[in-house]
Amino acid sequence: MRGHIARKGNRYYAVVYEGIDPATGKGRHRWYPGGATRKDAERVLGDLVKRIHDGDYQAPERITVAEYLTERWLPLRRRQVRHSTHRSYTANTRLHVVPYIGHIPLQRLTPDDLDGLYDQLLTSGRRNGGGGLSPKMVRNIHNMLRKALADACRKGTLQRNVATLADPPKPGRDTNMRVWTAEQLRQFLTEIGEHRMAAAFHLAAHTGMRRGEVLGLTWRDVDLDAARLSVHQAVITVEYQVTVADVKTGTARRTIDLDERTVEVLRAWRTEREREAALIGATVSEDETVFARPDCELTHPDYFSQVFDRHCAGSELPRIRFHDLRHTPRHDPAEGRRPREGGQRAPRPQQPGVHHDRLPARPPRHAG
Repeated sequence: MRGHIARKGNRYYAVVYEGIDPATGKGRHRWYPGGATRKDAERVLGDLVKRIHDGDYQAPERITVAEYLTERWLPLRRRQVRHSTHRSYTANTRLHVVPYIGHIPLQRLTPDDLDGLYDQLLTSGRRNGGGGLSPKMVRNIHNMLRKALADACRKGTLQRNVATLADPPKPGRDTNMRVWTAEQLRQFLTEIGEHRMAAAFHLAAHTGMRRGEVLGLTWRDVDLDAARLSVHQAVITVEYQVTVADVKTGTARRTIDLDERTVEVLRAWRTEREREAALIGATVSEDETVFARPDCELTHPDYFSQVFDRHCAGSELPRIRFHDLRHTPRHDPAEGRRPREGGQRAPRPQQPGVHHDRLPARPPRHAG
């Protein structure tokens, strides 16, 4: 195997001789991007030499970034990630990657190409012409590309992952976040009190649970006598269809202590659910979600958010997002302290806290 380092402009390349091209009778050389320094290119060339000697080398294919992502990587990832994650990957690829760098040959993609993509997305990335994407959103796109290129390197399609050399934006603080005071929270819970989903909003506000976690909670996950619940799963949407999935991370699987008022609210809601179910000749099972629809089916997360948004729109309260409800003050003078999550709460004399790494497979059956 023969190879050398070449410079073109301000970039260095590892050039590999692949023998005579039978179609032209001329020597065929393959250029691999090495980086901004000669040392970077020498490292790439050394890796190529090792691959050839080990029998792992294969000539790179002439495919574009768009072809690789849409025809190879995304179909494979469908079997490896959650439906919602794959849908996000697909949308980001179609809307924010392919229009900008999809035409570039995969082998010729450089860190500068990715840096340019990120800058463009930050300034004018919204497809409706409304400005740029948030740094967090661009960072998510970078993470997706880094995974995709890492898979290409692992399978020999690429020699190096240029995303590791790019400079994505650092996610800043959410400047759109607004929270209510404890008094405003009490006002909201009073106003929403007659709505069928009032107990769900109370639980979200007093535990910091996410929307999908609240709607995915089952009666089996709730122990009202012990005043605690366990978070195991969440309701998610895939192309507007509702399904249940495990929570995203190990730390999201947790137990939460409940204050006395929240226990009262959930007991009252259990009684109401049993009354609703009896009207259609059904019973409330322990595996049913706590905030199921009257027909015992899953509540759609978008409906839950729409109820919140519509109420806020007609209220004198400051407009906030449902997501911001998780960040309301942790101390409500009228309700007592908001409960702490598993691994962080104060010890109880007869019921010691359950830590994340010792969480049982399922909590005790509902006893309320």
